[in-house]
Amino acid sequence: MKALIIEDDREIVESISLALQIRWPETRIVSTHLGKTGIELAESEAPDIIILDLGLPDISGFEVLKQVRSFSSVPIVILTVRSDEAAIVKGLEWGADDYISKPCGQLELLARIKARIRDKSPVGGEAPLSYGPLRFDPVTRQLVNQTKEIQLTAIEAHIIRLLMRNAGRVVTHSALAEEVWGEDHPDAVESLRVHIRRLREKIEADPSHPQFIITKPGIGYQLAKPAAT
Repeated sequence: MKALIIEDDREIVESISLALQIRWPETRIVSTHLGKTGIELAESEAPDIIILDLGLPDISGFEVLKQVRSFSSVPIVILTVRSDEAAIVKGLEWGADDYISKPCGQLELLARIKARIRDKSPVGGEAPLSYGPLRFDPVTRQLVNQTKEIQLTAIEAHIIRLLMRNAGRVVTHSALAEEVWGEDHPDAVESLRVHIRRLREKIEADPSHPQFIITKPGIGYQLAKPAAT
């Protein structure tokens, strides 16, 4: 595996590098503290994953994300001290596959990286799911709501897959975290809330009054059929 780390804090780069090489000894680490150089390395080195800081000394991490997405679909995990939801949503909308707020434990970081690399592997043998007007194909990650085709991110696909497989029943935060990241972690509930919000914006007629994805406070979420019109 080859990992590109675009981060201007040397201690964080060393910590991430050590964690990766302990977990996957064959990992090759490429790093830079500059966003422009990171873009060049993303193209020339063809990494298997990119870990990207938003606060870089030359250009914004958002600009790095935008430019890399113009030529590559490599999994990108944002690592940032910015915990405001607007920044997180912007990163996801611009093509990030996941985000981690600093400081972050090594086990959580490794679990998230493993999950996003796993998403690159083709899914086979799983039949499409249907519930009410929703049709979901796990292979293509495409969701159809009546006749509207909706392309989902990898994390959104994991969430809708588990909700549809348990339609009519409450799926706990812990179960969703296991599906998305391979294990639960301290920030899972907040992270799931952001991804659920984005899912609602894609499939709900009125995201502020959801009819598909229903919140069960303190427990999780439930997929319900839309109200009759």
